[in-house]
Amino acid sequence: MEFLPDDLFTTLRSELRRWLVTGAAGFIGSNLVECLLRAGQEVVGFDNFATGHQRNIDEAAAAADAGQFRMIVGDITDRPACAAAVDGVDIVLHQAALGSVPRSLVDPLATHDANVTGFLNMLDAARRTGATRFIYAASSSTYGDEPNLPKIEERIGNPLSPYAVTKLADEIYADVYARSYGYKATGLRYFNVFGPRQDPEGAYAAVIPKWVRAMLRDEEVTINGDGETSRDFCFVANAVQANIRAALAPEDAQGEVFNVAVGARTSLNQLFALIRDGLRRHQVHYAREPRHADFRPGDVRHSQADIGKARRLIGYQPTHSIEQGITDALPWYLGRFR
Repeated sequence: MEFLPDDLFTTLRSELRRWLVTGAAGFIGSNLVECLLRAGQEVVGFDNFATGHQRNIDEAAAAADAGQFRMIVGDITDRPACAAAVDGVDIVLHQAALGSVPRSLVDPLATHDANVTGFLNMLDAARRTGATRFIYAASSSTYGDEPNLPKIEERIGNPLSPYAVTKLADEIYADVYARSYGYKATGLRYFNVFGPRQDPEGAYAAVIPKWVRAMLRDEEVTINGDGETSRDFCFVANAVQANIRAALAPEDAQGEVFNVAVGARTSLNQLFALIRDGLRRHQVHYAREPRHADFRPGDVRHSQADIGKARRLIGYQPTHSIEQGITDALPWYLGRFR
């Protein structure tokens, strides 16, 4: 998989830097590790493997062995471990978190510990050790009940879940650190990122890998609600690009919050058809109709990003639509679950 446009990849390769990727064994984290190693960078991974997998690290390292990689097993709620991980690092890409709105409703304290305390531990460790850039995974859940579409960074509503509260708290801490200490952290509000290595296991699995695996096994697919709920689905290569562009952006673009998405809406009914049609091109013929269940508590009805700010300030330009992303992602799922 090609992560970056040619010009950005060339820029990345032009200077050796030392990067720390937290959540390196996770979905987005392992894709960042692979991209950086392909560009000949020095990478430190940091993960407690609570939701990540060793196979993701192995796959990333096997696909990209040009750079140097070192893995640290540790927890972002452990302050000394955070300080040790960030020591000597130029750029921090902070991806570690406990995702999922439903999980946060079941266990809000664990979500807070990882997403707020863990975030603050990493942010403060990076400030104290002099990392020049701190880029962190924010979330579109921050928009909450704000009704307008598309979503713009300066206009948010009330959070609808404990998970959303934690991600909003991260943005507030980042803003306070910029004003109090002059240390800027840049937030990337991800919109429904999907792609290779996204875990379909468990009750809190994201919809695309969960549905793909169900179709490959000829199992029932469940749609929460009437299927007209819509999301701005974003292929992982777009998220990787946004991280690299934000990290390499000039000083006056640091400390901002950016939407990371495609800028389009796809309903769950449309998504079901896209995946089914994509699998048909691989000779997988799924004949079942989806089952409709109740809407999930804490979910917003529609979500779509305005990506103009990221285009202007960091040069973000998504390379994959949802159709292109599904086309590129399906071979990985076929290799893993067929």
